[in-house]
Amino acid sequence: MARSTTTRVRVAGLQPVQVLAGLVGLVFLVVGVIGFVRTGFGDFTGHNHASLWIFSVNPLHNLVHVVIGLLGLLMATGSGLARTFGWILLVAYGAVLVWGLFIVGAFATNPFERFGNPLNLGIADNWLHLGAAVVGLVIAVLPARKVVLTDEESTAPAAAETTTETEEQPRHGGAHRRVWQRRTS
Repeated sequence: MARSTTTRVRVAGLQPVQVLAGLVGLVFLVVGVIGFVRTGFGDFTGHNHASLWIFSVNPLHNLVHVVIGLLGLLMATGSGLARTFGWILLVAYGAVLVWGLFIVGAFATNPFERFGNPLNLGIADNWLHLGAAVVGLVIAVLPARKVVLTDEESTAPAAAETTTETEEQPRHGGAHRRVWQRRTS
């Protein structure tokens, strides 16, 4: 007897990418809030503010952290949104990394010199931004946990220890037979 099955692949439950995006968003949010506690809100793009460990921050830099954190928490609600958050991290922090490398003099000429350094970037910040870009790439390409669903539309031979119940259900304009097997032991 021929078996006819329909197979569908679905994303199963809470995905690791959602958890990772939520955790990264939470870290950015906490760092931004702690940064505001350390720097206050005055001299928004200034360079004479306190540091968080070895990283230079100012209120604008803290605002960026808070916005990225909130975005990460909001986008962790869905698997696709979490992956999009990963791509945003990769592109945004990759660009800030390149900008920071120009600012600290890693290249002979700085085409961004006229923009200054409003985020108060330093060498340690560049390493951190490289790490954030890599985490964004991991979030963006992390494989999804999926489940394969099959609908069997034909009857399987019943074993001696099972009973078979059938139910007629219309499907796609026609009547098909669904079979459930239940153990009798």
